Amino acid sequence: MRSQASNPLGGKSVECDRTCRYRFAMTTTPRPRFSVRVGLAEPEFDGPFEGIPPHLTGPLQKWVEQALFIGSGRYDEATAQLLCVQVRIPVLRERAGIFPYTKTLTSSTGDTLLDIVDALLGYWFEVEADGSVEALDLLLSKGGSAYRVTDMEDGLEERVAPAVRDAVRQTIVEAADQQSAGSAADHLEAAWKAAYGRGPDAVRAYSEAIKAVESAAHAVVQPNNAKATLGTMLGEIRNARHKFTAAIPTPVGGDPIAPAEAMMRALWDGQTSRHGARTATVPETLEAARAGVHLAATLVQWFISGAVVRTP
Repeated sequence: MRSQASNPLGGKSVECDRTCRYRFAMTTTPRPRFSVRVGLAEPEFDGPFEGIPPHLTGPLQKWVEQALFIGSGRYDEATAQLLCVQVRIPVLRERAGIFPYTKTLTSSTGDTLLDIVDALLGYWFEVEADGSVEALDLLLSKGGSAYRVTDMEDGLEERVAPAVRDAVRQTIVEAADQQSAGSAADHLEAAWKAAYGRGPDAVRAYSEAIKAVESAAHAVVQPNNAKATLGTMLGEIRNARHKFTAAIPTPVGGDPIAPAEAMMRALWDGQTSRHGARTATVPETLEAARAGVHLAATLVQWFISGAVVRTP
């Protein structure tokens, strides 16, 4: 998608794509306020902000209003009604006057407003509508929000360092291109969404992360075991470690498979909700799930790239 963007260096507007505009409008490190730069004020916490801070409430309400505006003073009440139902917002039509559903959405605050924005993005994605997604993403970035629009533009997710996010995305792409990796790409994608999407699911994120590693490692560690799990693969490595090697060099007499084995063991042993027992099942925390997803991404990359191999 291309559009006109003003040139920050002066002169006429230039035509550029999304990456070009973001190069002008965004930097890796947020620009400090002028008063802070010249020493008139002390630096304060500047994000990322969980929920919706006061300085973002009005702009996001306005974005929702503009997203539903269809011209001539009218709003898309059918879509607004659908969103109210999806987000479970009650609407008293007799008290709201004209456009009750739109007014309900555009007056919402806090987590409800985040749910509305996420639901609207998902609706646009389903009906293949062209909404003002780029303006929203820029608004969230400049406002220091902890959330961003997903790469698929189908909802919100927690903001992660671009280099980290891109590395995981690249691993998903590469895994999808390798038949021997099975469904590793699908599981890693599901794990990422469950860990960083709006309304994260820590238990599913961790479970999908393990499945991603199992899929990627299967052809290397236990190709002849159709029921292989990360646990059985660890047993295979323990019993036949001389058959495995890794790209990372080790001292003479060292154990080249030990780093990969340690990471696999940490991921496997860290899953607290795998089995039920007489004692209470302990679900994974969100922090553990996110760490597990990044650990899984590294392991998947190692196995699909040939950094870990089984010797004849």
